[in-house]
Amino acid sequence: MATTNDLKNGLVLNLDGELWAVVEFQHVKPGKGGAFVRTTLKNVLSGKVVDKTFNAGTKVDTATVDKRTMQYLYADGEDYVFMDLETFDQITVPGGTVGEAANYLLPEAEATVATHEGVPLYIELPTSVVLEVTYTEPGLQGDRSTGGNKPATVETGATVQVPLFITTGEKIKVDTRDGRYLGRA
Repeated sequence: MATTNDLKNGLVLNLDGELWAVVEFQHVKPGKGGAFVRTTLKNVLSGKVVDKTFNAGTKVDTATVDKRTMQYLYADGEDYVFMDLETFDQITVPGGTVGEAANYLLPEAEATVATHEGVPLYIELPTSVVLEVTYTEPGLQGDRSTGGNKPATVETGATVQVPLFITTGEKIKVDTRDGRYLGRA
């Protein structure tokens, strides 16, 4: 248990049986009335964002979220298998929990897996990864100066918009947060 005075960004709260991460918080002391804490909370599982206000000093239930660096091993149907790099224990993470991160996940890649009471909540990838372009249309002579983009398929099967000069077989750097092309690797 903690109080609203202990809130900080990234802290995970257990409210009404659901896990909520504190995205933003602000202590407010109006001239009239009692102090309160205005927070923005994000549901850890669904991603839903809500604003919630607590009276100052209110007790809130914190959840222990264990974040560990793990290595992605392989896909098992809809699920993904990760290995803890310290204990070598393997954990199966459902495809829905991995979500869009699967587009940038290569075997043996490291990711941070967050769990609560043994249940995987979400995974965090590094902000950028290096992937090889497996297919893209060839650029035509003269296309280089137009500054346009074309779709390219990378080794994970995801499609990334790349500049016209990128060819099949090149390694590119991709932002894992929004799938943007960042440059050649």
